Amino acid sequence: MKMQVMTLENKAAGEQELEDSVFGLTPRKDILQRVVEWQRAKARAGTHKTKTRSEVSGTGKKPFKQKGTGNARQGTLRAPQHEGGGRAHGPVVRSHAFSLNKKVRTLGLRHALSAKVAEGKLLLIDNAEVKEAKTAALAKRFTALGLTKPLIIGGDVVNEAFAKAARNIKGVDVLPTAGANVLDILRHKELVLTKEAALSLQARLK
Repeated sequence: MKMQVMTLENKAAGEQELEDSVFGLTPRKDILQRVVEWQRAKARAGTHKTKTRSEVSGTGKKPFKQKGTGNARQGTLRAPQHEGGGRAHGPVVRSHAFSLNKKVRTLGLRHALSAKVAEGKLLLIDNAEVKEAKTAALAKRFTALGLTKPLIIGGDVVNEAFAKAARNIKGVDVLPTAGANVLDILRHKELVLTKEAALSLQARLK
């Protein structure tokens, strides 16, 4: 498939041939969901923690004698049924991450790229570089290109001036090619790839 390449000044800069096996698939929601859930689970801190009966402060002495009081037998005031006692079966510090086959992760990225093409929300630009880090000037260029909340994926190294200019624009994120991921692609309205990024992703995924 061929796609039009634009400049940041909203001018045509030729065409680029893209592989259908990477950008022309019929998006599968089940694959996308699996990869998104994998990413989200991996990002969870897993630091939610409550104290058990062995960790709360308090005496271990038996509150009252076993028999003769008319009350239910009790062995400690730190048990879960008492106020101030430990929690039974509470959350513990743990990792929520789970493994996902590399082939599925790769397939997910291909389907995410294809989904943006199918929606007409993929834009190819010749480069993502500016001479000066001027946020207002870059915001005007995005408006001219019809971009509202784009994810911009540059080459192997992101132009520093471009990244500085873009970071103050609400809803805009800039990533190097190595940082391309399914979750970020899907949660942005538009996806902008430089020619270098498109060819690099194509070589990596096909």
